[in-house]
Amino acid sequence: MTVPKLKLNHVAKHFGRKVVLDGIDLEIERGSSLVVIGGSGTGKSVMLKCVLGIIRPDAGSIEVDGQNVVGLRGSDRDAYLRKFGMLFQGSALFDSLKVWQNVAFGLIQGRGMQRAKAREIAYEKLGRVGLKADVGELFPAELSGGMQKRVALARAIATEPEIIFFDEPTTGLDPIMADVINDLIVECVKDLGATTLTITHDMASARKIADRLAMIYKGRIIWNGPKHDIDNSGNPYVDQFIHGRAEGPITMDVLKP
Repeated sequence: MTVPKLKLNHVAKHFGRKVVLDGIDLEIERGSSLVVIGGSGTGKSVMLKCVLGIIRPDAGSIEVDGQNVVGLRGSDRDAYLRKFGMLFQGSALFDSLKVWQNVAFGLIQGRGMQRAKAREIAYEKLGRVGLKADVGELFPAELSGGMQKRVALARAIATEPEIIFFDEPTTGLDPIMADVINDLIVECVKDLGATTLTITHDMASARKIADRLAMIYKGRIIWNGPKHDIDNSGNPYVDQFIHGRAEGPITMDVLKP
């Protein structure tokens, strides 16, 4: 039996009386792409933070390559985190660093690589996402939103990680640029052979990036399957979400005057 690259088993997390994760079960095969869809406040980001060890779950296990990683410390945690790359929502570039320094940040700070070598790799990765060499000498504020997202993708793949997380990768982009970023993600991930976990509410992005889709609602995975099955999921919550309908079992808390 093949061991999943990443496995979450009954992962739970609450903050005070608020239950955020209520027994998450997920598996991602090596080299595959899982996209988790769901609305705001459903637990998507907390799930990622639990995997990265930023937040410790109250119950359950998280396994990478068959090893439980919950509670890792010191050098073991450092080695574990080196398996990951991440494209943050909003890109999260360092304003005070040039573009190439942003891309090379993990190489220099995380791997202790010499700046000259890291700079060489940074420019190679910028080219991989369609940015010319002169962009590397600019600062993030001098770039458009789409260019910033490309830089963030270059940074995510710079260390050639085994696992990449994409947190709302198309937020703030127009539909055409969003599709360009989706194509770049698919190409770059395929080249690396990386395992990826994406969280998003953008169904166009989800359909393009995913091999499999899962939906999270109120801290639980309520549907999980191949992306081509989602239109016939038979789940009213999934159906409402993917078609963006206001009416259905998912209700929004709106304050009325």
